[in-house]
Amino acid sequence: MRIFLIGFMGSGKSFRGKQLSEKLGIPFFDLDEQIVNAESKSINEIFAEQGEEYFRLCEKDVMHIITESHPSFVMACGGGTPCYFNNVEYMNRSGTTVWLNTSLPELYTRLLKEKEQRPLLRELSDEQLKAFIGKKFSDRRIYYEQARVKIEDDQLPLEQIIEKIFHA
Repeated sequence: MRIFLIGFMGSGKSFRGKQLSEKLGIPFFDLDEQIVNAESKSINEIFAEQGEEYFRLCEKDVMHIITESHPSFVMACGGGTPCYFNNVEYMNRSGTTVWLNTSLPELYTRLLKEKEQRPLLRELSDEQLKAFIGKKFSDRRIYYEQARVKIEDDQLPLEQIIEKIFHA
Protein backbone atom coordinates (compact mmCIF):
# COMPACT_ATOMS: atom_id res chain seq x y z
CA MET A 1 0.00 0.00 0.00
CA ARG A 2 1.26 3.45 -0.92
CA ILE A 3 -0.12 6.36 1.09
CA PHE A 4 0.51 9.92 -0.05
CA LEU A 5 -0.22 12.57 2.59
CA ILE A 6 -1.11 15.89 1.02
CA GLY A 7 -2.21 19.22 2.43
CA PHE A 8 -0.99 22.72 3.10
CA MET A 9 2.39 23.30 4.68
CA GLY A 10 2.08 22.95 8.44
CA SER A 11 -0.86 20.53 8.25
CA GLY A 12 1.08 17.76 10.01
CA LYS A 13 1.97 15.52 7.06
CA SER A 14 5.43 14.61 8.37
CA PHE A 15 4.19 14.14 11.93
CA ARG A 16 1.24 11.95 10.91
CA GLY A 17 3.32 10.18 8.25
CA LYS A 18 5.84 8.96 10.80
CA GLN A 19 3.03 7.74 13.05
CA LEU A 20 1.28 5.93 10.21
CA SER A 21 4.42 4.26 8.91
CA GLU A 22 5.34 3.02 12.37
CA LYS A 23 1.84 1.70 13.06
CA LEU A 24 1.53 0.04 9.62
CA GLY A 25 5.11 -1.25 9.57
CA ILE A 26 5.97 0.30 6.20
CA PRO A 27 8.69 2.82 5.23
CA PHE A 28 8.20 6.55 5.67
CA PHE A 29 9.50 9.12 3.19
CA ASP A 30 9.43 12.86 3.69
CA LEU A 31 9.55 14.10 0.10
CA ASP A 32 11.36 17.33 1.01
CA GLU A 33 14.05 15.37 2.89
CA GLN A 34 14.46 13.06 -0.08
CA ILE A 35 14.94 16.06 -2.40
CA VAL A 36 17.55 17.51 -0.02
CA ASN A 37 19.39 14.17 -0.10
CA ALA A 38 19.17 13.88 -3.89
CA GLU A 39 20.37 17.44 -4.51
CA SER A 40 22.81 17.71 -1.58
CA LYS A 41 21.32 21.15 -0.90
CA SER A 42 18.72 22.53 1.47
CA ILE A 43 15.29 23.46 0.14
CA ASN A 44 16.19 27.11 0.78
CA GLU A 45 19.38 26.73 -1.31
CA ILE A 46 17.51 25.03 -4.17
CA PHE A 47 14.92 27.82 -4.25
CA ALA A 48 17.58 30.54 -4.05
CA GLU A 49 19.97 29.03 -6.61
CA GLN A 50 17.67 27.31 -9.13
CA GLY A 51 14.19 28.65 -8.37
CA GLU A 52 10.82 27.08 -7.69
CA GLU A 53 10.38 25.55 -11.16
CA TYR A 54 13.58 23.52 -10.78
CA PHE A 55 12.49 22.46 -7.28
CA ARG A 56 9.10 21.29 -8.60
CA LEU A 57 10.80 19.18 -11.28
CA CYS A 58 13.06 17.58 -8.65
CA GLU A 59 10.01 16.97 -6.46
CA LYS A 60 8.19 15.15 -9.27
CA ASP A 61 11.25 13.09 -10.24
CA VAL A 62 12.06 12.04 -6.67
CA MET A 63 8.41 11.13 -6.00
CA HIS A 64 8.33 8.95 -9.14
CA ILE A 65 11.61 7.21 -8.26
CA ILE A 66 10.42 6.36 -4.74
CA THR A 67 6.98 5.27 -5.94
CA GLU A 68 8.32 3.05 -8.68
CA SER A 69 10.89 1.41 -6.41
CA HIS A 70 8.73 0.74 -3.31
CA PRO A 71 5.50 -1.28 -3.23
CA SER A 72 4.50 0.14 0.18
CA PHE A 73 5.21 3.37 2.01
CA VAL A 74 3.82 6.48 3.61
CA MET A 75 5.01 9.67 1.93
CA ALA A 76 4.64 13.18 3.34
CA CYS A 77 4.43 15.37 0.24
CA GLY A 78 5.20 19.06 0.10
CA GLY A 79 2.26 21.45 0.28
CA GLY A 80 2.55 22.26 -3.43
CA THR A 81 3.34 18.76 -4.66
CA PRO A 82 -0.20 17.89 -5.85
CA CYS A 83 -0.45 21.17 -7.79
CA TYR A 84 2.24 20.57 -10.43
CA PHE A 85 2.85 18.16 -13.35
CA ASN A 86 -0.41 16.24 -12.76
CA ASN A 87 1.13 14.91 -9.54
CA VAL A 88 -2.21 14.45 -7.79
CA GLU A 89 -3.43 12.23 -10.65
CA TYR A 90 -0.18 10.24 -10.50
CA MET A 91 -0.56 9.78 -6.73
CA ASN A 92 -4.19 8.69 -7.11
CA ARG A 93 -3.17 6.10 -9.73
CA SER A 94 -0.23 4.86 -7.66
CA GLY A 95 -1.74 4.70 -4.19
CA THR A 96 -4.10 6.35 -1.74
CA THR A 97 -4.04 10.11 -1.32
CA VAL A 98 -4.95 11.46 2.10
CA TRP A 99 -5.68 15.18 2.54
CA LEU A 100 -4.93 16.54 6.01
CA ASN A 101 -7.28 19.51 5.93
CA THR A 102 -6.11 21.65 8.82
CA SER A 103 -8.02 24.86 9.59
CA LEU A 104 -6.55 28.18 8.41
CA PRO A 105 -6.21 29.62 11.95
CA GLU A 106 -4.30 26.50 13.04
CA LEU A 107 -2.06 26.66 9.95
CA TYR A 108 -1.30 30.31 10.73
CA THR A 109 -0.39 29.48 14.35
CA ARG A 110 1.92 26.66 13.29
CA LEU A 111 3.55 28.46 10.36
CA LEU A 112 4.20 31.62 12.37
CA LYS A 113 6.63 29.53 14.44
CA GLU A 114 8.31 28.01 11.36
CA LYS A 115 8.67 30.98 8.98
CA GLU A 116 12.47 30.94 8.88
CA GLN A 117 12.63 27.30 7.78
CA ARG A 118 10.23 27.78 4.88
CA PRO A 119 11.51 29.57 1.75
CA LEU A 120 8.08 30.75 0.61
CA LEU A 121 7.34 32.35 4.02
CA ARG A 122 10.64 33.70 5.30
CA GLU A 123 10.27 37.29 4.05
CA LEU A 124 6.61 37.75 5.02
CA SER A 125 5.32 39.89 7.88
CA ASP A 126 2.77 38.27 10.19
CA GLU A 127 -0.12 39.96 8.33
CA GLN A 128 1.34 38.99 4.95
CA LEU A 129 1.64 35.41 6.22
CA LYS A 130 -2.07 35.32 7.07
CA ALA A 131 -2.97 36.64 3.58
CA PHE A 132 -0.50 34.25 1.92
CA ILE A 133 -2.01 31.22 3.67
CA GLY A 134 -5.53 32.24 2.66
CA LYS A 135 -4.59 32.86 -0.98
CA LYS A 136 -2.35 29.79 -1.45
CA PHE A 137 -4.82 27.52 0.32
CA SER A 138 -7.60 28.80 -1.92
CA ASP A 139 -5.45 28.20 -5.04
CA ARG A 140 -4.43 24.70 -3.95
CA ARG A 141 -7.76 23.50 -2.59
CA ILE A 142 -8.87 22.21 -6.02
CA TYR A 143 -5.91 19.80 -6.00
CA TYR A 144 -6.25 18.80 -2.36
CA GLU A 145 -9.94 18.00 -2.89
CA GLN A 146 -8.95 15.29 -5.39
CA ALA A 147 -7.61 13.16 -2.52
CA ARG A 148 -9.37 9.85 -1.95
CA VAL A 149 -9.46 10.37 1.83
CA LYS A 150 -10.13 13.65 3.62
CA ILE A 151 -9.16 14.12 7.25
CA GLU A 152 -11.02 17.19 8.48
CA ASP A 153 -9.97 17.00 12.12
CA ASP A 154 -6.22 17.21 12.72
CA GLN A 155 -6.73 15.94 16.27
CA LEU A 156 -8.30 12.69 15.04
CA PRO A 157 -6.76 9.64 16.73
CA LEU A 158 -4.36 7.64 14.56
CA GLU A 159 -6.61 4.56 14.62
CA GLN A 160 -9.49 6.57 13.12
CA ILE A 161 -7.23 7.94 10.39
CA ILE A 162 -6.15 4.38 9.54
CA GLU A 163 -9.80 3.29 9.52
CA LYS A 164 -10.65 6.08 7.04
CA ILE A 165 -7.69 5.17 4.80
CA PHE A 166 -8.57 1.48 4.61
CA HIS A 167 -12.26 2.15 3.98
CA ALA A 168 -11.80 4.73 1.25
